[in-house]
Amino acid sequence: MDEISFGTDGWRATLDTFTDDRVRIVGQAVADYLRDEGHDEPVVVGYDARETSPGFAESLAEVLSGNGFDVILPERDSPTPVTAWAIVSRECAGALMVTASHNPPEYNGVKFIPEDGAPALPEVTEQIEANLREPDFLPEDEHGSIDRVDLVADHAEHARDLADADLSGLTVVYDAMHGSGRGVTDELLESAGAEVITLRTDEDPTFGGNSPEPSAENLEGLVEAVREHDADFGVANDGDADRLALATPERGFLDENLFFAAVYDYLLESDSGPAVRTVSTTFLIDRIAEAHGEEVYETPVGFKWVAQAMGEHDVLMGGEESGGFSVRGHIREKDGVLMSLVAGAAASEESIDSRVDRLLEEHGDIVADKVSLECPDDEKERVLSDLESEIPESVAGREVAKVVTLDGFKLLLDDGSWLLVRPSGTEPAMRIYAEAGSEERVEALLADGRELVSALL
Repeated sequence: MDEISFGTDGWRATLDTFTDDRVRIVGQAVADYLRDEGHDEPVVVGYDARETSPGFAESLAEVLSGNGFDVILPERDSPTPVTAWAIVSRECAGALMVTASHNPPEYNGVKFIPEDGAPALPEVTEQIEANLREPDFLPEDEHGSIDRVDLVADHAEHARDLADADLSGLTVVYDAMHGSGRGVTDELLESAGAEVITLRTDEDPTFGGNSPEPSAENLEGLVEAVREHDADFGVANDGDADRLALATPERGFLDENLFFAAVYDYLLESDSGPAVRTVSTTFLIDRIAEAHGEEVYETPVGFKWVAQAMGEHDVLMGGEESGGFSVRGHIREKDGVLMSLVAGAAASEESIDSRVDRLLEEHGDIVADKVSLECPDDEKERVLSDLESEIPESVAGREVAKVVTLDGFKLLLDDGSWLLVRPSGTEPAMRIYAEAGSEERVEALLADGRELVSALL
């Protein structure tokens, strides 16, 4: 049980640690938590496209059923947001999702999603961790049922109603990266009228030997296909399709910060409301919001904090620079399937490249980048403590005007640029982020950031 630890987004580990016995222990902990909270509604158990995921999901279903809960299993591997939406649409107690998201195929993971479909906050996962114990079943005549259900159709209907998008005339390239978005995101886009050209939509639990991470280096084929087919844009999902990345004809891989800006700007054309962004996400969102008389709420990194802020304020859009976004009228969970359709809706009004060009011309150029430095998990707290007394008066030749300590240390400089140092929540590393008006300026900021952190490691 000591090997089971819920981090930023559930428990993930390599398959030598992520075993069926331990997965069953998690299932019992969740059953105890739900019972303690007074729940007796059904529980959804979703799973991604990894080879081991269906078996782990069946084990979780067996434990939950053995504790008296009716269980809903999808007919096939499903995106995390589809599983999360099923909780709300079917009035369930919550869900367990078996996924290691963008991690390599030798990993797997599991996370609990509460009854509102939003990510679980630490007070919930801490209770689940405290409940970890061997499975203990009720008498057989008190066991719940286990039913296989199509979860995709309900989510697709909701997404079409919410986005209200007519994509007739658009050509979109979709790259599933062999993940759970295959046959889901592409069919949703087609159902809205788009012509969709697909890449990596065949079932491959090894993800082609790579990590299903929609990064620039992993999406060169998508960029090429967009240009080859003269497509309006390309979109890719990560392994469990809760995140997305875009490719455009002019820019190629589109920085997720710019995607956030483009979609928020599009939504503001017909609606109003503030935005929520993480501390590592672009200030371009703030500039767009200010131009429309709207506010921006800043959160620590991690979509659970974005979701919390979306619940506290009447937010139009929330997101993070790693490609996770949600919008008003949807569950407060990042959804790479729905957002692909919203991207299409935006592109049907004005090309993504044109919209981004216009926003940068109105609000100033934005360039952002990040690097990582290896740092053992047990050293992160010390490094942050040491950094507190080593905050420089200037970075890359500009004065530090303010220090934000929401998540690590974010140094706001007097020219509007910034440098952020924070510990990774998923890897043994310190993250260093920078944003400025040019690539050269960002490189200078990151160089100073590396030097600052390296001295403390």
